Amino acid sequence: QVVLVESGGGSVQAGGSLRLSCAAAGNLYMRRYMGWFRQAPGKEREAVAGIDIIDSDGTTSYADSVKGRFTISKDNANNNLYLQMSSLKPEDTAMYYCAANRYPPTPRLNPSEFMYWGLGTQVTVSS
Repeated sequence: QVVLVESGGGSVQAGGSLRLSCAAAGNLYMRRYMGWFRQAPGKEREAVAGIDIIDSDGTTSYADSVKGRFTISKDNANNNLYLQMSSLKPEDTAMYYCAANRYPPTPRLNPSEFMYWGLGTQVTVSS
């Protein structure tokens, strides 16, 4: 069983920064592939960033919309996953979710490929 708990969301003005955290519990190999996703009201859930938490190189991937602004990182010693978000825009407003899976996802990080999900943390960016 894998349990994921997000934190760190909040309200920020455009141009500001936030760091989201995901506390993970459960077998490391069952949650090897982790990612951040977001869902705005009335929109489909979309991938933000993904990472292989066991790969020593920490292979990462990002949605085009966040490249250069968001950074995904891991702290395996403390079972935490992070998403550093900078230069935030109003269109980044959404519920942000942490997800994990045992098997590698496709490069586009389809949400349906992830088995384990947290409950989410809200990020609101005002203009």
